[in-house]
Amino acid sequence: MHQRTLHTQTIHLRASPDQKALIDRAASRLGKSRTEFVLDTMREAAERVLLDQRLFNVDETRFNAFKAMLDSPVEPGDNLRKTLTASPPWEA
Repeated sequence: MHQRTLHTQTIHLRASPDQKALIDRAASRLGKSRTEFVLDTMREAAERVLLDQRLFNVDETRFNAFKAMLDSPVEPGDNLRKTLTASPPWEA
């Protein structure tokens, strides 16, 4: 069901009895262990935080490559031309 991976680090957490019980109930509903549930949930939250960044730090080489792409857009293809010239569905 769930792919298990080798765990090489320990994360210590403190939780109230109510928090632990809630986590255990949710994990049980999903057929996961407490550890699987907590790690999956924490990983998903961490990914959301990182994907929601509005500021991206890149080195000068990557930034120059990014600027070059913006300064030289590709020519529109047939599909884009068709989309731009099509009547909107609400006018059809």
